Amino acid sequence: MFKTRLLSGIVLVAIAVASVAAGGPILFAVLLAISLIGVGELYRAMEVHQKGFGALEIAGYVGTVLYYLSLLWVKTDEFSMMILLFALVLIMCVYVFTYPKYRAEQIMAALFGIFYVAVMLSYIYKTRTLEGGAWLVGLIFLSSWGSDTCAYCVGMLIGKHKMAPVLSPKKSVEGGVGGVLGAALLGALYALLISGVNQADGHTPLMYAVICAVGALISMVGDLAASAIKRNKEIKDYGKLIPGHGGVLDRFDSVIFTAPFIYFLASVLI
Repeated sequence: MFKTRLLSGIVLVAIAVASVAAGGPILFAVLLAISLIGVGELYRAMEVHQKGFGALEIAGYVGTVLYYLSLLWVKTDEFSMMILLFALVLIMCVYVFTYPKYRAEQIMAALFGIFYVAVMLSYIYKTRTLEGGAWLVGLIFLSSWGSDTCAYCVGMLIGKHKMAPVLSPKKSVEGGVGGVLGAALLGALYALLISGVNQADGHTPLMYAVICAVGALISMVGDLAASAIKRNKEIKDYGKLIPGHGGVLDRFDSVIFTAPFIYFLASVLI
């Protein structure tokens, strides 16, 4: 299992690095594919998906695709918001014109999937468009995957106080602190490592450390939130797409939460 998980992790990192380095249409296409898969996983967990593809599920996918196209064609927040409002209306049309086929909670889950997965993951693409964005995207993964590794190591060594004993018994307060400090250290080291090739203003080790530390705090919430949904729905993993890791949402649960905050922190602080 460890070998499978390790190999899958290496492949994921390689895909992430290649996609971010390429940027543009390639990164856009990869994120759109990941978002559609993630939305599908959430829809199965939340019982939006039924046998075959129902109208509600299709409406969610249409909303996801249109939202991403709005980022590519018309790069304004107002237009993207209009698309999201259209997705809401489309989903409500399915609700009222097929009533009573779907329950209210399924309708809410269909709209939630677009925001929770597609919109939040799209901030990886938005971060890439910032000055020095190719390097800033690295902070998203350092403050999520990097902090998770640091938290795991520290928790295994000295973890005693449970962070969320009912929801995630293995996570400790000590591990959480280690994850935040580890992410800050990784951010600072990352800034030093790329200083010779990153000429963007304001990209200092201190600023990267601060951004990664905040991102690590947010990533814990994302991880626990995804676990809470799985506990409520009594499922172990969202999917089986990634050997040793589960589904897209199992691997990107913290990245989903971290990406928007890294984007806004970088926009404000740098």
